[in-house]
Amino acid sequence: MQLVAAASAIEAPPVFPARRRWVSPMMRRILLVNALPLALLVATLLYLNQFQNSLLEAEVSALREQARIYAGALGQSAVAVAPKGTPHSSRRARAARNQPAPAEAFVLVQGLAQPLLLRLTEPSPSAHARLFAPDGQQIADSRTDILGGSSTSPASGDVARGLPDRAAQLLQQVYDRLLSLMPHRLVPTLGPGADPNAQPEVREQLRFGDPDSSETPPFIRRTADHRLLVTVAEPVAHDGQTVGIIQLTREAREVDRSLFAVRSSILVLFFVALALTVLLSWYLAQTIARPLLGLAASAHVMRETIGRTGSVPPRLLARRDEVGELAQALEESARALWARMDAIERFAADVSHEIKNPLSSIRSAIETLMRIEDLNQQRRLLAIINQDVRRLDRLITDISDASRIDAELSRSTTEPVAVLPILSVLAEISQATRKEDDPVVVVEAPEAPSRPLLAEAVEDRLVQVLRNLLGNAASFSPPGGRIVLSVSELPGPLPGMLEIAVADEGPGIPAAKLDSIFDRFYSERPAAEHFGQHSGLGLSISRQIVEALRGRIAAENRIDASGRVVGARFVVRLPRAA
Repeated sequence: MQLVAAASAIEAPPVFPARRRWVSPMMRRILLVNALPLALLVATLLYLNQFQNSLLEAEVSALREQARIYAGALGQSAVAVAPKGTPHSSRRARAARNQPAPAEAFVLVQGLAQPLLLRLTEPSPSAHARLFAPDGQQIADSRTDILGGSSTSPASGDVARGLPDRAAQLLQQVYDRLLSLMPHRLVPTLGPGADPNAQPEVREQLRFGDPDSSETPPFIRRTADHRLLVTVAEPVAHDGQTVGIIQLTREAREVDRSLFAVRSSILVLFFVALALTVLLSWYLAQTIARPLLGLAASAHVMRETIGRTGSVPPRLLARRDEVGELAQALEESARALWARMDAIERFAADVSHEIKNPLSSIRSAIETLMRIEDLNQQRRLLAIINQDVRRLDRLITDISDASRIDAELSRSTTEPVAVLPILSVLAEISQATRKEDDPVVVVEAPEAPSRPLLAEAVEDRLVQVLRNLLGNAASFSPPGGRIVLSVSELPGPLPGMLEIAVADEGPGIPAAKLDSIFDRFYSERPAAEHFGQHSGLGLSISRQIVEALRGRIAAENRIDASGRVVGARFVVRLPRAA
């Protein structure tokens, strides 16, 4: 076996632990799971549809109120009586509704309207006012002075006001890029070639002379340079007559600034939360993923190296969490595996030794048989050979049974087994096959147990253990002796356990041999019994089965009141079934 292990060690290539990576797959998963909900929440908050609508409504309301003030001032101060025969749309509208026409018609006077409009818009340079006649002809424009020249439009204020030009430009680009990624925009954006000063058709925006008409909807758009413009239209009336229309356009800077401030706050909080998420994910990965990689490396070293080298790092064993429990389980599994390998090696050595003895006896008898001619001596040698062959047969049978027990128990599932009926059946079988000098087997059980005496075991293997113990007790019992089978529930320090006992009236067990009798191939037989009738594996197999069922087996001597040994007692303790 050592040569085979050495050869396999030479042929097998060395296996090294996997190289540690800074970003492991588990860390990526942890980061994704932690950051994705945060990103979705931020993306949802960045829409701010309701907030933007409320800001736009406030802007439209303020602009409409300002337009009504302008319209009232113009309607009182910039009108004159229209000349006779001047066509007027309001007259046609009233005639169509069979309403009486007023005594006089009024019209807007451009010479009066233009300076008045300039004075009205002077406190609000960002507002652009235009005055139209009822037929849609422009009368006055606040961006045109009295001499007919055009005044310069106020510069568009960006959302990053107060920052240096380059930083503001960079922040504006990032902000615009972020807005462009949103799948839904409430405000339409004009194309690069569109006129930012284009106004809606005034005659379509208002229905003149209709007193029941509601407020016209505002005209809101965003230019190619990202300016948000709002336009409202209000009728200019004098003495109940609609003499014109005033259109008031203003850049809604405060809407963009408010949205930018809110979105900036959200983004700042997002990046702070993202940084904390990354740090916490990294810490979580360091405390989970890295230790798991260390455990995997330890498992590789344990599997591939020769001897008992390689174990779980002490720092992982010292942890008081799930990783520490996993490390301890891996360490215990490795120790159990090494113990099992040692047991297999010892078993193989014991088997070879036990088989070698009868083989040596057979070989010596055959060699002697070939040299002698005395028939009596030849018969005696043949009898020795026959006994050794039977001994070999018993050894091989018991060895085969012992080697199959672990594999069979690993595939079997335990179930509740009623112990008392099994003991009764064994006693009945013993009584039915009992000879004159054989011991008597009796069963002792509690008269009224609080609950059924059920053991968590495999029934066939439990019967095998009890039969081994019963046969061992029968071998040492005196003629006509008494063997007692009993079962009881253990109180006190071992709750939930059943105790099954087999007691005899034999000579007992030497005190120094109470533990050795369960060793493999150990045989302490009565003097009257012929050598080689037992393989010495019965009690060893019994202990192997009981320990596989998570129980314990032990032997003790029965002592009377005077301190004299009056027999032996084997005790099996098994978990009680729920």
